[in-house]
Amino acid sequence: MQRREFLRILAGAGAASPLVARAQQPLRIIGFMAGGSPSIQGTWAAAFAQRLRELGWTEGRTVTIEYRWAEGKSERVADIVAEFVRLKVDVIVTHSNPLVTAARLATSTIPIVFGAAGDPVSTGLVASLARPGGNITGLSLQQVDTAGKRLELLREVVPGFRRLAIMANINNAGAKLELADVQAAARGLGIPATTAEIRRATDIETAFESLKDRADALYVCNDPFLNANGIRLNSLALAMQLPTIYNFRENVEAGGLMSYGANVPELFRRAADYVDKILRGAKPADIPVEQPTKFELVLNLKTAKALGLDLPPRLIARADQVIE
Repeated sequence: MQRREFLRILAGAGAASPLVARAQQPLRIIGFMAGGSPSIQGTWAAAFAQRLRELGWTEGRTVTIEYRWAEGKSERVADIVAEFVRLKVDVIVTHSNPLVTAARLATSTIPIVFGAAGDPVSTGLVASLARPGGNITGLSLQQVDTAGKRLELLREVVPGFRRLAIMANINNAGAKLELADVQAAARGLGIPATTAEIRRATDIETAFESLKDRADALYVCNDPFLNANGIRLNSLALAMQLPTIYNFRENVEAGGLMSYGANVPELFRRAADYVDKILRGAKPADIPVEQPTKFELVLNLKTAKALGLDLPPRLIARADQVIE
């Protein structure tokens, strides 16, 4: 055989080998859906992608991630999920009860992993934490269990804290459960609570008008669309001199006073472990839902100053992050 012919055959074999490898391990597709924008929740996606790389998945070679952002608009969610179904993604990764519910309504066969969701058992996302059943599993926020702690933090920070406002998206099953728990905790502390119910982003201004002169602090229940409108929400709260408390640090970075809750980027790192197991053959029904074991306190000193609040030094010392 002539040398040129040999090299041609060798080159052809080399060119074919990636195709053979791909046939053995096809490119897997992950649909990643977030309720906000990359500027707010990009750290969640980055943490997820980084952990996938650590687990041996290479974007563009063994896996591709299709990122979609609802940008705080609930009407986009159904379209995003329908697109994932058309793309025949191998796994859908998302967060928050409304987004997980939309994905579940769209498919009963594609595995769904939630990086963070509120009380998935009570809201009907899974059958139990130990054995989720169906095509859904992920990580619970325990946001309801920590509501009372947030009220205690408000009492520690806000002088003369006697009246509470609670803002919740009542279309969100997880937020409704959190709302009920906050109301119960407020009753236990003897603090009257006024509720501002939100159904869409356009309700935010009206809700603040209803709270005028009726509250000393504002508790915002976790919701992807309220979170996505965090800057506007915090601007309105500051204009009314209302200290705010949230579940997540992202809301404090957007101008809120403080937050107490799980570290969501870390939860999305764990979500990558779930996806890794599923892509390697595990069934969502058999992967237990995990709960966070560590909660972080985040304070915004700039917002505190604008509100005329002097945060106790002992509280600042306890904080996991202080924004100045």
